[in-house]
Amino acid sequence: MNRSARAFWLRSPGHGEVRELTLAEPAEDEVVVRSLWSGISRGTETLVFRGGVPASQHAVMRAPFQEGDFPGPVKYGYLNVGVVEEGPEELTGRTVFCLYPHQTRYVVPVSAVTVVPDGVPAERAVLAGTVETAVNALWDAAPLVGDRIAVVGGGMVGCSVAALLARFPGVRVQLVDADPARAAVAEALGVGFAGPDQALGECDLVVHASATEQGLARSLELLRAEGTVIELSWYGDRRVALPLGEAFHSRRLTVRGSQVGTVSPARANRSYADRLALALDLLADPALDALITGESAFEDLPEVMPRLASGEIPALCHRVRYDKSA
Repeated sequence: MNRSARAFWLRSPGHGEVRELTLAEPAEDEVVVRSLWSGISRGTETLVFRGGVPASQHAVMRAPFQEGDFPGPVKYGYLNVGVVEEGPEELTGRTVFCLYPHQTRYVVPVSAVTVVPDGVPAERAVLAGTVETAVNALWDAAPLVGDRIAVVGGGMVGCSVAALLARFPGVRVQLVDADPARAAVAEALGVGFAGPDQALGECDLVVHASATEQGLARSLELLRAEGTVIELSWYGDRRVALPLGEAFHSRRLTVRGSQVGTVSPARANRSYADRLALALDLLADPALDALITGESAFEDLPEVMPRLASGEIPALCHRVRYDKSA
């Protein structure tokens, strides 16, 4: 069995490289996975690539199989789909999702992989980690039938939330983004779209995912009295000013954080594995293909990542393709 592998590393902020390595022999409770696809979220991963993780959050922001430390050198990533080459008989040959960085082959515990359902294409399953974030956010938000909801920020996470909300009966869902190109994505997901100035107000709930100060302020403006903003944005090392004067108190508004690192207290009886399995089941919906907006080969990552981080390549989820002989 081929024990060689290649991995993408952030050498220093803004500079990546592919490194060769040799895999360890798998133990009895481990599997060897050959990568088929991995995904890059333009939010968290490009923030890491730019060196924007504040020192106070280095421990919190560690990915499950990260090597090295922020700001670098570090091997980072968490959206990987591959096929099990070695392991228990019931897993060998199965397509699995794992929270693993960009690497051609890897060895992980059996407990770290989740089988991709037969109805979910491997190339779409790279979205599982982001849809899992959306599931957790909606467990926190607890939307109700007939709610008026805005999702501010049409990035990968915001679009995932909007896609799930589109399935709720009787809700008015509007994706709000400054980029008019996101209108096509909203249409594919089955939700409305508006620029920030045209967004519908009197919302019962606003999910904010734009990672901008302006987006969060606009989210508050869109609420009805006693409405709630669920804050999903990750700002890294940036400070954010929030207008808590004016009518914030008299209207009794709420801003509540949500983060995928812990299972929502509203679903404390569910495990991380339950949440991820649910996310993978939800990916049977082909509408979610709209979240994948680009693709490149693994070998090209040192050139592609700087372009994603700068915005030269506009993307929601950028998919990484691995050669079958890797």
